[in-house]
Amino acid sequence: MEKTMKQAVMTDIRKVEIRRAAIPVPKDNEVLVKIEHVGICGSDLHYYESGRIGDFVVEPPFVLGHEASGIVVETGKDVESLKPGDRVALEPGKTCGECEFCKAGKYNLCKDVVFFATPPVDGVFQEYVTHEASLCFKLPEGMSTVEGALIEPLAVGFHAAMQGGAKIGQTAVVTGAGCIGLVSLLALKAMGVSRVFVVDVIEKRLQKALELGADQVINGKEEDAVRRIIELTQGKGCDLSVETAGSEITASCLIKASRKGAVIVFVGYSASGMMNLPIGTVLDKELTLKSVFRYRNIYPLAIEAVAGKKVNIQNIVTNYFELDDIQEALEECVENKAEIVKGVIRVG
Repeated sequence: MEKTMKQAVMTDIRKVEIRRAAIPVPKDNEVLVKIEHVGICGSDLHYYESGRIGDFVVEPPFVLGHEASGIVVETGKDVESLKPGDRVALEPGKTCGECEFCKAGKYNLCKDVVFFATPPVDGVFQEYVTHEASLCFKLPEGMSTVEGALIEPLAVGFHAAMQGGAKIGQTAVVTGAGCIGLVSLLALKAMGVSRVFVVDVIEKRLQKALELGADQVINGKEEDAVRRIIELTQGKGCDLSVETAGSEITASCLIKASRKGAVIVFVGYSASGMMNLPIGTVLDKELTLKSVFRYRNIYPLAIEAVAGKKVNIQNIVTNYFELDDIQEALEECVENKAEIVKGVIRVG
C-alpha cells in the first residue's frame, strides 16, 4: 500500500486544494478505512463559504466532510467485529462514554464529542481515515458505499421522525426540501405516516420530493402554504411536522397549520439562531415542540431500512463529483443551490 494519500485541504475561505498526507495508522481499537464516497453536507458548504458555524470557526488548514463510507483495509489488534474487505458506514461522532448523557443513551448530547469536520477535528474528504471500529457499521451484501455515505443524513431524518412519534394514520408536513427535508420525508414514510406534504420555494427540490414519495408538494412562493395545508387536511391541520428550513416564516407556518395537540420537530438552524414565533398559538393549541441535534442509536436501524428497500436513499443524489475536482464541486454546490439537491464526492 502507498505511504501517502490525497487529502482535500481547506486553505482559506472558498479555497480547497489537493495535498499529499501520510496514511494514518489505526490504534488498537480502530480500523483503517479506504474512503469510497463522501456526501457534501450543508455544514461543509457553510464552513467552506463563511469559515464558521456559530462558535465553531475553521482555522486552516482544515479538512471538510463527515458523511462517509468505504472499505476496511486494516484493523487494530483489538478489533474482532470487522475484517479487511468489509464495507462500512462511518458514524462520525466519538463521545466520552462517561457523562450523564452518554450513560443515559443520549450520547449525541455529550459535550466532549469529537466529530468529523467540526473544528478543530479534521473531516474525511481524503482517501483513508482511521476510526473506532465500534463506529464503523458493516453494510449488508448488495448495499453500496454510496448508500453507506448517505446513512449519516438519513439518521437525522429518522431521529426527527422518532422524536415526533411518527406513526400510521398521521398526516405530516416537512418544510424545506433540501437533503435533510428529503431524508425526513423518507423516514416518515418508512415509519408508516399515511400522508406527507413537503413545502419549499425551489421547484426542482419539490419535484425531487414527489419522486421520493411525497403525497403533495406546496410551493410557498406561489401559494399560501398554511391555507393549502388546512385545505388538504379538510380543515383539521397536520398531526406532525418537521421544520428543516431554519426559517422563521416556515416555523410560523407550521404552528399555524398544526391541529390542536400536534407535534412540531425543529431540525433546521436559522442563520441568526433567533426566531420570533406566535407562541400564543402554540399555547392555544397545546402544541408539543421538540428538537433534534444529530442522532443517537440510529445507524443500525437506518442501514436496515435501506438494505430492506424501505428507503430508497440513493435517489436523493443529484450530482456526483471526483475528489480531484472538489474545489469546483463545492463552488458549484454553493452557487447552484436551486439545481443541486445533494452532491456526493467519489473518492475511491
